[in-house]
Amino acid sequence: MSLSAAVSRELPYLRRYARALTGTTESGDRYVAALLEALIADPSQLQSGSSERVSLYKTFSAIWNSVPVNGESESPLGHIADRRLADIMPKPRQAFLLTTMEGFSPSEAAAILSISTAELDDLIVEAGRQIAEQVQTDILIIEDEPLIAMDLESLVERLGHNVVGNARTHREAVEMFGQTKPGLVLADIHLADGSSGLDAVNEILQKFTVPVVFITAYPERLLTGQKPEPAFLINKPYDESVVKAVISQILFFDTKAKLAA
Repeated sequence: MSLSAAVSRELPYLRRYARALTGTTESGDRYVAALLEALIADPSQLQSGSSERVSLYKTFSAIWNSVPVNGESESPLGHIADRRLADIMPKPRQAFLLTTMEGFSPSEAAAILSISTAELDDLIVEAGRQIAEQVQTDILIIEDEPLIAMDLESLVERLGHNVVGNARTHREAVEMFGQTKPGLVLADIHLADGSSGLDAVNEILQKFTVPVVFITAYPERLLTGQKPEPAFLINKPYDESVVKAVISQILFFDTKAKLAA
């Protein structure tokens, strides 16, 4: 694929990324223009093959990170997510956006930022911590295995959130949610008395709007084409870094639980 074709294909997404990093369309576009000028001067910066997209973002990141006052907004930010982004330090902000909004794998994002995957994990955790300072919320865990529930509680609290309870059955889940009205639910499918976490969530969603993350060893039972189809699904055994990234992503772009109309 030619240089122009490769860049043209990715340009809308790169502009979105640049805008999210800098806070304004105008500022983001100036960085993209600088990238295009750099590629015209030296096309070899963009590698051919399957890594073209990674190379493009890597070249862009090198330009953006070379500017001392990068990422400072030049005009007031209107959208709440934009204002939150502006409060995240530049490196964690890049790691967060590359892996959530742009969909790069951890290894690809690490290559773009010229760091190790371990360093990338640290940046994502730091982004999660900074996000938690802005959107700290109460979280309900629906999980019947005590060790897993304890692990999730510890993970959530390390991110700066508060666990309001751990429900082990359908009835407990619905009752605890009604009493605490958390801003996020982490739910398993199979519960202690043979009841269903999916049914519990379905009942909760009849009255409330709340983001839900299903953490289950049986993902195929949720991908049936019937509501509620989960937007966020994590397989057991889970990777802690994945859970942290998903929680941060949801709370960054979503709203707290509220009564449904």
